[in-house]
Amino acid sequence: MTASSLVSLQGIAQTFANGVTALRDFDLDLRAGEFVSLLGPSGCGKSSALRLIAGLASPTAGALQWRAGERPAIGFVFQDATLMPWATIFENVWLPLRLKHVSRADATPAISEALARVGLGAFADAFPRELSGGMKMRVSIARALVLRPALLLMDEPFAALDEITRLRLNRDLLALQAERGMTVLFVTHSVYESAFLSSRICVFSERPGRIVTQIDISAPAPRDESYRLSSAYLETCRVASQALEDVMAQPA
Repeated sequence: MTASSLVSLQGIAQTFANGVTALRDFDLDLRAGEFVSLLGPSGCGKSSALRLIAGLASPTAGALQWRAGERPAIGFVFQDATLMPWATIFENVWLPLRLKHVSRADATPAISEALARVGLGAFADAFPRELSGGMKMRVSIARALVLRPALLLMDEPFAALDEITRLRLNRDLLALQAERGMTVLFVTHSVYESAFLSSRICVFSERPGRIVTQIDISAPAPRDESYRLSSAYLETCRVASQALEDVMAQPA
């Protein structure tokens, strides 16, 4: 673990009760302020790694070490928005604070700020059924941001969205990270998304998962549509695509 590390995972293994091993010899050093994408085939353990870091599961072997010895505030955005359909947008974002016994009145400033940050300040009294898919995902991000996390974990949050909405949310996410100074760990199957968002891409092997290639990306912020047309972006996509091809070519 280095001085800049937020969390370090060393020699992690995770085997489920049914005998399936999701991770083996998994090492990851996540530095404060990074945007790291976990890229790999389906079922290779990417989501399992996120759940371990979030404290939603425990490793079978290995060590997970936090800077200062304790887990910081963490926000988690799942692939589905997972909103409560009977509750307003305000009440959905209030949920993590409510679970911490923060009253509605005391939570209101943080909720209003989080909704404003994702462009939904005018929708606090709406219900999920009244929102588009992209707007629902924005609510999910606001709910994760309301705790002002040092680390934001995102498990394929944009996979089910149309391409235009996905590109817009990619840009918005980078702006949020720059504004908040968060560390982001992002699971995706998309080479193109990972190349646009990341300061580092970690390519997974087939299950049991481990990181086989790391690609550092030095392109400066802000990244916009001109970056998607740049030779640097296209080269990153090529390198990441080749790394995935190499993984898929390995014998099962």
